[in-house]
Amino acid sequence: MRNARQAPWSLVALTALVSLFMLAPIALSVLAGLVNNYSTGLKSGLTLRWLGEVWENYGGTVGASLLLALGCVLGNLLIGVPCAYALVRSRSRLARGFEELLTLPVAVPGLASALALILAYGTLSGFRQSFAFILVGHMVFTLPFMVRTVGAAFQKDELRALEEAARSLGASFAQRFLGVLVPAVLPAIVAGCLMVFTLSVGEFNLTWMLHTPLTRTLPVGLADSYASMRIEIGSAYTLVFLIVILPVLWGLQAIGSFIEKHHGT
Repeated sequence: MRNARQAPWSLVALTALVSLFMLAPIALSVLAGLVNNYSTGLKSGLTLRWLGEVWENYGGTVGASLLLALGCVLGNLLIGVPCAYALVRSRSRLARGFEELLTLPVAVPGLASALALILAYGTLSGFRQSFAFILVGHMVFTLPFMVRTVGAAFQKDELRALEEAARSLGASFAQRFLGVLVPAVLPAIVAGCLMVFTLSVGEFNLTWMLHTPLTRTLPVGLADSYASMRIEIGSAYTLVFLIVILPVLWGLQAIGSFIEKHHGT
């Protein structure tokens, strides 16, 4: 008797074809960054020369992007989690309106959001020329994802019952929030952090408008390398991007799986 859990061969084949279709361009781009000459392909021989040039010209963007993404995650934790709780527990119409406004930066093109930030804060030269300015832009763009993800977890009826039970036992708001609610929604918080980190590291449109020559990030440097240098260097930059980002994402996913397994509700 066929195992009911086994997927039909047609679905397996379709999944394999779709995966091949999506991964083939990335594989070709990586290969282009490891050959001496892209036009002749593997016949020209393999080399690490282009990776060295990328690191020499754009190595500073790696640490900057990672720190920027981590700062964005931290900011979302400090602002997004309490905001999600407040919006879920509030019965005010103003809260519903604010929730809709919060998602506006996701619908508006990144260039428009960046222009609005420049018009509002562009005259503050020290702020405008720092990574903090880009961080604010990333926070504006990613905050809705954290709020929506964590807010959906806060809406569970069992959490309301747990909170009421803690309140009846004399627990303060800080004790209820940090000791009961946050641990209960920890898997959702980790999922939100993973989403925020991924979006921040890969964000280009908004960052391209906000950056200066001294505040370039990985995606901005990648676009610059493709526009102004050989295709081999741009492809090598893609490889550097993958080498830096994939281990971080895998690590975050492993942490999320561990927390889901041991603390999931």
